[in-house]
Amino acid sequence: MLALLLAHAVAALVAPALVGWLGRRAFVLLATVPAAAVVWALSLTSRVQHGQGPTEVVDWIPSLGLQLAFRLDTLGWLMTVVVGGVGALVLVYCSGYFRAGAQGLGRFACVFVAFAGSMLGLVLADDMLLMFVFWELTTVTSYLLIGHYADRKPSRRAAMQAIVITTAGGLAMLVGLLLLGHAAGTYRLSEVIAHPPHGTAATVAIVCLVAGVVTKSALIPFHFWLPAAMAAPTPVSAYLHAAAMVKAGVYLVARFGPAYSSDPTWRWLITTLGCATLLLGGYRALRQHDLKLVLAFGTVSQLGLLVLLCGLGTRATALAGLAMLGAHAMFKAALFLVVGVVDAATGTRDLRRLSGVGRELPLTATAGALATASMIGLPPFAGYVAKEAGLEGIAHLDRGWVGPVVLVAVAVGSVLTVGYGLRLWWGAFATKRALVTEAASQDVGLTIAEAGTPDARPAPISHPSLVLVWPALILAVLGLAVALLPHLGEHLLAPYAETYPEGEPGHLALWAGWTPTLALTIGILGVGALLFAIRDRVEAWQSGAYRGPEADRVYRRAMRRLDDLAADVTALTQRGSLPFYLGLILVVFALAVGGVTIAAAAWPQSVRAWDTPGQLVFAAFVVASAVLAARSRRRLKAVILLGVGGYSVAGLFLLQGAPDLALTQVLTETVTLVVFVLVLRKLPPYFSDRPLAASRWVRLGIGVAVGLVVMGVALVAPSARVHAPVSDAFAQEAVEFGGGTNIVNVTLVDIRAWDTVGEISVLLVAATGIASLVFVSRRSGAIFRAADADQDRAVWGGIDDPMAALRRPASVARRAEGRAVDREWLSAGRTLAPQRRSVIFEVVVRLLFHTMIVYSVFLLFSGHNAPGGGFAAGLVTGIALIVRYLAGGRYELGEAAPVQPGVLLGTGLFLSAGVGLVAMVFGKQVLESVIVDLHPPVIGDVHLVTSVFFDVGVFLVVVGLVLDILRSLGAEIDRREEQGLDDGPLRSRQRVRR
Repeated sequence: MLALLLAHAVAALVAPALVGWLGRRAFVLLATVPAAAVVWALSLTSRVQHGQGPTEVVDWIPSLGLQLAFRLDTLGWLMTVVVGGVGALVLVYCSGYFRAGAQGLGRFACVFVAFAGSMLGLVLADDMLLMFVFWELTTVTSYLLIGHYADRKPSRRAAMQAIVITTAGGLAMLVGLLLLGHAAGTYRLSEVIAHPPHGTAATVAIVCLVAGVVTKSALIPFHFWLPAAMAAPTPVSAYLHAAAMVKAGVYLVARFGPAYSSDPTWRWLITTLGCATLLLGGYRALRQHDLKLVLAFGTVSQLGLLVLLCGLGTRATALAGLAMLGAHAMFKAALFLVVGVVDAATGTRDLRRLSGVGRELPLTATAGALATASMIGLPPFAGYVAKEAGLEGIAHLDRGWVGPVVLVAVAVGSVLTVGYGLRLWWGAFATKRALVTEAASQDVGLTIAEAGTPDARPAPISHPSLVLVWPALILAVLGLAVALLPHLGEHLLAPYAETYPEGEPGHLALWAGWTPTLALTIGILGVGALLFAIRDRVEAWQSGAYRGPEADRVYRRAMRRLDDLAADVTALTQRGSLPFYLGLILVVFALAVGGVTIAAAAWPQSVRAWDTPGQLVFAAFVVASAVLAARSRRRLKAVILLGVGGYSVAGLFLLQGAPDLALTQVLTETVTLVVFVLVLRKLPPYFSDRPLAASRWVRLGIGVAVGLVVMGVALVAPSARVHAPVSDAFAQEAVEFGGGTNIVNVTLVDIRAWDTVGEISVLLVAATGIASLVFVSRRSGAIFRAADADQDRAVWGGIDDPMAALRRPASVARRAEGRAVDREWLSAGRTLAPQRRSVIFEVVVRLLFHTMIVYSVFLLFSGHNAPGGGFAAGLVTGIALIVRYLAGGRYELGEAAPVQPGVLLGTGLFLSAGVGLVAMVFGKQVLESVIVDLHPPVIGDVHLVTSVFFDVGVFLVVVGLVLDILRSLGAEIDRREEQGLDDGPLRSRQRVRR
């Protein structure tokens, strides 16, 4: 099973390349993947029949008890055959449906195969959380398939509508699955079904599960998204909306039916929703003129029937439900494909414009006739066998008045099915005399107004490729062939029906004698035929009848009101004031956390102010710097004071015995100060000069309140612990599993390596975001090198440089003339404006740069057993690059690091995450360290731990982040200012004042 899922994943990944290479023929090759799933399932039929279907379990997240668990039983077997078989035929159909060179064909193939794999995983998953993962994958991929024609507004709107509704239901379903798993003590689906929990939690879970069913299978009141989704290409409709996606909800009902069909909440919800959807869908299908909309509303109706049969809870109806599920997949997918052929041949799906299509396309008409006969329940087709079994099971439903009501609803729904089914085939293939007469009396073409009227001229008919016809014909013939072997179908599906605790065993038969059910079927066919015969009167009556509130219109109005509410709330809260945002966050924090701390906290008996007097000194610096920063009007002064506070905190770390934290804090503060200074170049030197007297006391109050809350939490948190800290075992684990004695570093690269992977990913995103803010249009990718410098424009020379004559130093002139050049301390020092140069600074940088690089390497490789590590080493290297930039400008930065930051960022993340896979080669968990001890004769003992390479990845990410900041906030802004491209807000304000 894992191999099949991986095959779908690989096929989806290579699909774009295959389509680019083979064109439309690639769809035929891709069809072999879902076809392989069908062959695999059919080969296991005997084992599944005897309850010995295969199972596969692979540990996913052992610490959380999550597993990749798969199981093939009767229900999974049927769904695999349906999903794989119809998927393979639809992929073959795609090879003839799309025109050669169609835009987005590779993406469509990729997403289609991915959807097929997601559905396969959904029906095979034996873990409820894993099932939910595949459930959401089908939601995402269906959104992409429905919105395939992204340039068309109806497609975009239908895709958005589908994903909003199905995602909302999926989230509700997730709550239900979590409640069931918690109540049952396991998330293994087969165990929950075998021993279902009951009680209030289970009742709430049932409601949540049904919410997922309602949205996914387009039941009332969320049925409207399915007809809207007909904006998708016909292959999507044939697969997603007939055989696969909408069947996911039916599958969920069938899967949990044996466990909860006797629950009153389940019964009422399933019965009410099933009957209402069955009737509404059939009624709406009668008055549609678009062939796909007729099928769409018909699908809504039959989804109600399927949910009803699978959820009623007796063995007979369960057997009929599974038989109808297979029959529906065959005839409805075939009909959608047939409509696609008609659309391709005539250019329209309006049944009022179609005439004589059956005479011109006999094979297509035959496939449509066979599929329609199965849909309306004519013998000897699969739809008839399944519907007969369903009517028989409902007739013997022993639940008081519920049985007769359900039987009447199914009978009326079946009458509607016969009516719109006959109307569908007649509208698509019949020769309509009114159209022929109208066409003979007109010698001019149709106008736009005439195109939508019943008396318009018939559409011209072409002959599409037979590749479009054969998949539909195969499915239609299968609907006949399967019905001729009803006992085989009963034999295959009976093991599932036997899992239900109630009712007599059902039967599938072509002829069960003269029974009341047969009489009811004859009556249904007769009344349905009469409904078709008076279709014009029915349509006229429906047009004048009160329709009630349209669900689609209600949804759109509700979403519009939601948008308006969001806009109002946003206008109230998002005022463009950073102090307001921060103040709001802090007020909520103070009220929420402070209230809980005061109400439920266990305050300590005594408090020790400090351990050493040095802590008091550093604390005083922290307080003084914070107060002075709050009172400062100059931005630079505030930044420096904040740095003083940060360095003082590092002193507290050091006194507390945490040299690693102190080192990291000092280095981080240094880099942060530089970043602040780079940003301040684009801001006014002073904070706002607006009168703040009225708000100062409010800000002071918020600050004091937050400070007191944080202090209270610091006092309460240690005494609130009820379990031993997880870090108690870190010292021993660091040595035994991490192979190092520096607990801090080993924790980062081994014990909690997943956290570090997430953190460096955030760093990468931050670097990308910073660059995006500066490189507004696109990232140039240029690395400023000294050899490419414009000698007539010096770095930091200014636009109106009073020393323009000195921009071209004598050394540059001598170099241009080929004469000897004086020794320079920095490689690009000559590119710096003379008034900006500092010989002392350049000498110091020249002497310290390489030392800092060597020291960073030392920190990198010694960090496993001593203070240091990849993060600290990366910061030291970053500071070394910063001083090179500050001493020599952007060209000096290019000489110091002639590499793209993205290369360092990507390589670092890949190295850190990739090292985790090495452990799997040695039979360990992902990101678990592998310790190798070598004893070479000359070097001596070598202690190698794979997490060192993880640390190297962290080092590269940090260096890449600093380099990206210097390139964007430093070098790029330098270039813009020197070329007059961006004067910044300060100069703009000065111009306005002048």
